[in-house]
Amino acid sequence: MEMKTQIHAEDGQQELKITREFDLPVDLLFRAYVEPELVEQWMGTKVLKLDAQKHGSYRFETTDPKGNKYGFAGAIHELVPEQKIVRTFEMEGTPMGVQLEFYYFEPLTEDTSKLTMHVIYESIAQRDQVMQLPFKQGINMAHKRLEEVLTKMK
Repeated sequence: MEMKTQIHAEDGQQELKITREFDLPVDLLFRAYVEPELVEQWMGTKVLKLDAQKHGSYRFETTDPKGNKYGFAGAIHELVPEQKIVRTFEMEGTPMGVQLEFYYFEPLTEDTSKLTMHVIYESIAQRDQVMQLPFKQGINMAHKRLEEVLTKMK
């Protein structure tokens, strides 16, 4: 599978920079992160709560093939429509800790856009632990699904 989502991880840093260009207008790309029904479609997860506003919060739940449920949640600190989301992310029941995420939405043309994610982890070790998981493949697959789902809406 072609890796369209690029992950930049410098050694000795506790952060990642993730970028992806989409064949989607920026307004549609932004909606994929703030509208519960769209989040459920491309993430393949259940949205229990998504209060997409400054000082809002969210909680999602996913079920693995064996029926085990996993929750993840966070607080939304800033939300500027079609431009920026700042939020925390925490995977419940894991030792991974809380991460801080900055999402930047940029129009490239009328029909294309770019997402830049800046993710800060509690420690370098935590960031490195994430990079040992099939993280690159997973985020590429998720972004591919996002583009497929939203392309049908254009």
